[in-house]
Amino acid sequence: MFKKIIVAEDIDSISMGLQQLLQNIDGATTTYTKYCDDAYLKIKKAALDNEPFELLITDLSFKITYRNETLTSGEDLIAAVKNDQPNIKVIVYSIDERGYKIRHLIDDMNVDGYVSKGRDSATELLKAVNEVYYGKIYISKHLAHLKKPALVTEMDELDLEIIKLLADGLIQNEIAESLKNNGSKLSSVSSIEKRLIKIKTTLRARNTTHIVSIAKDLGLI
Repeated sequence: MFKKIIVAEDIDSISMGLQQLLQNIDGATTTYTKYCDDAYLKIKKAALDNEPFELLITDLSFKITYRNETLTSGEDLIAAVKNDQPNIKVIVYSIDERGYKIRHLIDDMNVDGYVSKGRDSATELLKAVNEVYYGKIYISKHLAHLKKPALVTEMDELDLEIIKLLADGLIQNEIAESLKNNGSKLSSVSSIEKRLIKIKTTLRARNTTHIVSIAKDLGLI
């Protein structure tokens, strides 16, 4: 299990709760900071001392203070830390549940876990720490739809084009007409219908509106 953990959280009550929670991790030493700049400097110094932190747990939003700060958000902190120490594990602990934001953190910033603050977040955070330690990506249960289904890799450019046309409000016959005008061989309503069935299955969507919603959350469009 992780031996050195650092937490960046500026709300005292939450920080105190995390202290009580994380003390349940046997053998772990945990450092707490209220400011992103402080967290970054501690992480940098620990690496220079050959005693690097293995896990960063951070909020995304930090209140503006009188201090002249370089890193003003959890996202800034993650980017700076990952630039210096790419292998450090990162878990975001935040109330932000915007799908595109979470996908950006996971896909583009190599965040290892995302736990939404809420009623069961303490239990979820411990679970996230454990799964991230073993190399897994963890996202809070009610946000699990943001994980890309394995079959997404089977989707091609035409599938994405159809989803984009759905997002623009086109119905099946209009999609067929649009593709036909663009020279696509797939231009009949029946062929579009078959493609939509495939896309729904791939994305585990209930209907075409749900297809668009999931695609946006996954950053496909």
